Amino acid sequence: MLLAVLYCLLWSFQTSAGHFPRACVSSKNLMEKECCPPWSGDRSPCGQLSGRGSCQNILLSNAPLGPQFPFTGVDDRESWPSVFYNRTCQCSGNFMGFNCGNCKFGFWGPNCTERRLLVRRNIFDLSAPEKDKFFAYLTLAKHTISSDYVIPIGTYGQMKNGSTPMFNDINIYDLFVWMHYYVSMDALLGGSEIWRDIDFAHEAPAFLPWHRLFLLRWEQEIQKLTGDENFTIPYWDWRDAEKCDICTDEYMGGQHPTNPNLLSPASFFSSWQIVCSRLEEYNSHQSLCNGTPEGPLRRNPGNHDKSRTPRLPSSADVEFCLSLTQYESGSMDKAANFSFRNTLEGFASPLTGIADASQSSMHNALHIYMNGTMSQVQGSANDPIFLLHHAFVDSIFEQWLRRHRLLQEVYPEANAPIGHNRESYMVPFIPLYRNGDFFISSKDLGYDYSYLQDSDPDSFQDYIKSYLEQASRIWSWLLGAAMVGAVLTALLAGLVSLLCRHKRKQLPEEKQPLLMEKEDYHSLYQSHL
Repeated sequence: MLLAVLYCLLWSFQTSAGHFPRACVSSKNLMEKECCPPWSGDRSPCGQLSGRGSCQNILLSNAPLGPQFPFTGVDDRESWPSVFYNRTCQCSGNFMGFNCGNCKFGFWGPNCTERRLLVRRNIFDLSAPEKDKFFAYLTLAKHTISSDYVIPIGTYGQMKNGSTPMFNDINIYDLFVWMHYYVSMDALLGGSEIWRDIDFAHEAPAFLPWHRLFLLRWEQEIQKLTGDENFTIPYWDWRDAEKCDICTDEYMGGQHPTNPNLLSPASFFSSWQIVCSRLEEYNSHQSLCNGTPEGPLRRNPGNHDKSRTPRLPSSADVEFCLSLTQYESGSMDKAANFSFRNTLEGFASPLTGIADASQSSMHNALHIYMNGTMSQVQGSANDPIFLLHHAFVDSIFEQWLRRHRLLQEVYPEANAPIGHNRESYMVPFIPLYRNGDFFISSKDLGYDYSYLQDSDPDSFQDYIKSYLEQASRIWSWLLGAAMVGAVLTALLAGLVSLLCRHKRKQLPEEKQPLLMEKEDYHSLYQSHL
């Protein structure tokens, strides 16, 4: 009943999120390659009259890329967003947004001057009203057409270089599903030719920053949609889980009694329709997902390929990931060894840090385990478990950043796969964000995790933890040095003792210590007797 009441009340709010601003998809905008919409406050482009920002040329990074994508000029996502726009709003101070009408993450107020820190909580710590409110927000987002953003249903070439715009409306929840599809879709090379080895958000350094931004944008749009300024995404702590404990009708949906691949009719999400899941169809037609419903949400947790993913991640797996000191290494893709990113993403073993193409662990393990919509990269965001799962992955990323206290310069500046260099803009976000902008503490972005607040990140134990971890790697050398030191100390002590005894025999009685108090002297004397 509470859910129904909340849902009805929330219909009065309208907003959006995402990709192509509706104000920038006319043939004029596309042909002039400019996206600088007016801010509603003063009606000037980018709020320039109010000092919020100005319309400027995009500055693209010229850092070299890795060899994984051997083409150029064939994909709309290359050098994002220059295929569509080369002038956008550049916002000043703490302002943000495609028209500089919002505040940067972590700031609030009419002039974006107030700092704030929101806390993401374990979904099992939510009260019943809080949980129902979260589900009401999800449902509202699924049924509210975005007023600010649309999605392209054709490539820039199919739009005749912008002269024939091809865009569709889409609801707010599916807009984010589309974004996750678009960033990871195969490259269309023309005819029936495609290139599968391309992904602007996975299998390379940007995996963690990209999904961090994705969650922040989703969170921000729900706050705008509902008017709930304190809304945060809950997380699912899946460490040591023996089954999907959120896969119940009380939470994210149980199994259908007659078809285990579908959700229970009593679930909040049983009537949801998914989008952007027919990948081979899009490839064969050299087309983009257009947001058309494609069937019910599917999930069959635990009935997956156990030879590939024998178990869910353990606490020990997470600790091993956190002990890795390199964010990225080697080729900076899914073949990287001893890479924190590659191990957490699930392409390297959480026991050794060595890349293993035959196994899917950590982050990947949860997707495979769900055995349904979640198991397909491009369409995985259709399942709302995606949000809870990636919030917890982000919390591990946050732990690693705090433990190792690294600077943004650690994030690769060059030679990463296409779209993954530090200064590359993230596909397909407008306004523009760079990968390196999100290689910082979550506190600087205005949020934290409840279970990370329990321990003081500035405590002495956390401060020396990284040094202790390094010492553990050279324990044999330290042990040997300690043994040599002990032997030398024993020899030195014996020599000093021998010299002292020899000297005492040469001293007369009256030469014994003279600084004793009289009473102490008598006591010592009596003890000798």
